Amino acid sequence: MKILFVMPKVGVWATHGEHKAPNQLYAHWASFVREKGFEDISVLDCRALDIEMDKMVEEVKEINPDIVVLGDMLHSYGGYAIVYYFLESAKLIKKAVPKAKIILGGLWFSATPQETLKKNPAVDFVVMAEEESFYDLLIAIKDKKTLKDVAGVASRVDSEIVLGPHKPLLEDLDKLPLPAYDLFPMDRYVGHTHWKPFVEVVSSRGCPSACTFCYEWDQYDPRSPSDFLKWRAKSPERVIEELELLYRKYGVRVIVIQDDNFNVNPKRVEKFCKLKLDKDIPIKWVSLGRAVDWVNCEEILPLMKQSGLFIGVFGIEVTTPEELKKIAKGITIEQVKKTIEILRKNNVAVVADIMMGFDYDNEAIIKQRFEFTDSVDPDILWIGYVTPAPNSPMWKIALKNKWIDPENINFLYWDFLHPVMPTNHLSIDDLGRLGAWCMREFYSKPGRIERIMSSKFDELAKLCFLDVMRGVSRWEAGATKGQKHI
Repeated sequence: MKILFVMPKVGVWATHGEHKAPNQLYAHWASFVREKGFEDISVLDCRALDIEMDKMVEEVKEINPDIVVLGDMLHSYGGYAIVYYFLESAKLIKKAVPKAKIILGGLWFSATPQETLKKNPAVDFVVMAEEESFYDLLIAIKDKKTLKDVAGVASRVDSEIVLGPHKPLLEDLDKLPLPAYDLFPMDRYVGHTHWKPFVEVVSSRGCPSACTFCYEWDQYDPRSPSDFLKWRAKSPERVIEELELLYRKYGVRVIVIQDDNFNVNPKRVEKFCKLKLDKDIPIKWVSLGRAVDWVNCEEILPLMKQSGLFIGVFGIEVTTPEELKKIAKGITIEQVKKTIEILRKNNVAVVADIMMGFDYDNEAIIKQRFEFTDSVDPDILWIGYVTPAPNSPMWKIALKNKWIDPENINFLYWDFLHPVMPTNHLSIDDLGRLGAWCMREFYSKPGRIERIMSSKFDELAKLCFLDVMRGVSRWEAGATKGQKHI
């Protein structure tokens, strides 16, 4: 059985310059089923290879696969806008290779299996779970088993859409083989225009929090949305094994650890850093985490810096205790301030984000949110618009207020950089205007550029800052004029 993973050519967020990395869903799923015996597997990464949609379809037709897989587990370059390209690809590929079974998985699709199959006749299956369910589905197709019994999978059975039983999550991520990087054009990946060779890494899944807006609500079977609260992590040894492969075989020099909360367990982070130094792996790295987790890692931040950490990323989101409680962020204002203080003390550049578009937002609240953020002075500011994930609390609020129509979503605007719904007090145009004002104010503040460029930050952090600055006008054009990014 010939299995083809297809990544269509897509754009990237306005603030990310040139940014592309191996699709981690494909890298994990392919390695898992290959280890189980499926050997005829390939990846067509049109984003990396700069292949347009029509040429992509020609290449798929030439390969003539039995199975085509589409989807991703990360929102790190385009939010939900990439969903549009996956669905368009499914339609065109099915027309060109009608016998091929098309499987969708990962973000958005996992949480909307029935809706996806109903609206997209080209799609045959949606995997709501993880690697094990993908493998079980391949076996069922190969051996012509009853599809309705495949746990964690939505299928078409006799013209009916059927959900298989819920599939429990894989508890021990160390049981997964290393991602199948050998299937990708590893010399073609770059981060923020200047970071290369580059890869985004996933070392854990889930999050201890359940923020009302979080995209992770869309990653799991809709019958068990709390699955993402189960934080599961690869051991430090396993993560180091992956980094050693990336460095020694592929020459990777920069990674972003794309876990929502890499630093939940400080002991795990400490061991990771020590092993990385012991193994002499000079990959520089960026990681994400909540403010509370950065604060809990204060004692080991010098070690993290020594082992190659050059940017720390965290979400401020909102800026009053009442708001933080309302969105279930699980942090405090004091922890926000402390995070910036301790990262900067260790010459680790700070990327922080704020959000706008919560149901209660008005102009005064948003301006206060910006003023607080400006005063605590992160080095790079990322502003995101509330873009509700299926099954999340914000999704339910948006539906109740009839702010979104789930049957008519224009995914190209659902990239977190375009306002997609109003609030109780602001129109979509108002939100666009306020977002643009915040970005201009932040990046034009006297002395900010000089402070960062004359700092002791790693040069890669300074290049990232410049890359983001170059994208501000394009960011503004998206927020206020509807210019598409992805």
